[in-house]
Amino acid sequence: MATTATITLSSDIVSDTLKFSTSATLTKAGLGTALTDAVGLSRKTVAGSHAQYTLFDGDAYGDGSHKVYLKNTSTDNAEYFTIEINSEQMGKLYAGDWAFFPWEANADTNDIKIDPSDNDMTLEYMLFYE
Repeated sequence: MATTATITLSSDIVSDTLKFSTSATLTKAGLGTALTDAVGLSRKTVAGSHAQYTLFDGDAYGDGSHKVYLKNTSTDNAEYFTIEINSEQMGKLYAGDWAFFPWEANADTNDIKIDPSDNDMTLEYMLFYE
């Protein structure tokens, strides 16, 4: 059974209404074989004092065509998660924001880390991997 990711984007920030939709079957690196393993769909609530947390350990998954889904479930517009890979800040997910991106784990330094901006925040996540 194949896993397919679909994104639909619509916007009225330009003079004409923008509508865009695309999908892709998630496959293993260099192959047409679908990814069959997944971790999640889970939630991580960072309780108490906010501190950086390793969400996925790069050493645990190795090379491959992994895909990561993250979503900040907060409704407070001031709250965000900073996302880091290999100690490089990838960006911030503010309330309601989500991300879907490829990830090559291949080393313990390629960890995916999250750093909440406040206490008691929840991140929804899932990893599709080889």
